[in-house]
Amino acid sequence: MGTYVELGTVKTWYDEAGEGEPLVLLHGGIVTNETWGPQLAELPARFHVFAPERRGHGHTPDVEGPLHYETMADDTIAFLEAVVKEPAHLVGWSDGGIIGLLVAIKRPDLVKKLVAISANYNVDAVPEELRQGLASTSADAPDMAMMRQLYEAASPDGPQHWPVVFGKFVEMAASEPDIPIEDLAKISAPTLVAAGDDDMVTLEHTVAMYRGIRSAELAVVPGTSHCLAMEKPELVNKLIIDFLTKEPVPEMMPLRRAPAGAHP
Repeated sequence: MGTYVELGTVKTWYDEAGEGEPLVLLHGGIVTNETWGPQLAELPARFHVFAPERRGHGHTPDVEGPLHYETMADDTIAFLEAVVKEPAHLVGWSDGGIIGLLVAIKRPDLVKKLVAISANYNVDAVPEELRQGLASTSADAPDMAMMRQLYEAASPDGPQHWPVVFGKFVEMAASEPDIPIEDLAKISAPTLVAAGDDDMVTLEHTVAMYRGIRSAELAVVPGTSHCLAMEKPELVNKLIIDFLTKEPVPEMMPLRRAPAGAHP
């Protein structure tokens, strides 16, 4: 079930389902909640799920001015305060994962646990050729067909506004995110860093993020790309549910998580 809430200048659409602990799904860049289909079909059986669509995405109209991850993180904080009204689990994919990182850094009091799927903390995470490819891609390019169709089916701004939002996204992605790696250590929420083994975010970057977050666990899903939550939803959903509902198992031979002074 979807509805709107006024959050300052942003008329934010969100879907809501289920009962239990609050869980907020944060979708990827220039897509909609449609991409959470396999998760919205299963997670509400365990959680009270909220899925907001960000400014200029899906049913949420665009707002004058550029897109910035920091601004959208502030929008998410406002959503947590006004709608969820208590600390919640955050599960973000791609851009949604970036926003989850920023919210966990800025407002640790609002985040119980964080799942960051195919997220990145700076632009170096994506190979240069892919970044150049996006910068030279037009809004009507065949590669953008799926995202364009999702936008056109939902946006109250109409299909003619797609090139505007796409242009804002491309401009943002050229220089953002830019989260200092030392800021990742400010994340106190238990965090699951997940990615596909053929992700556009390099494995080296994903591992650096995992190492930068003190309370992080790491999952690399075999045989998947940047769209792992859609490609292997049963496995990804199990990873999410297990991480959010279970305590960590006692490790028999811990290294990274060993008590201080346990090893010479």
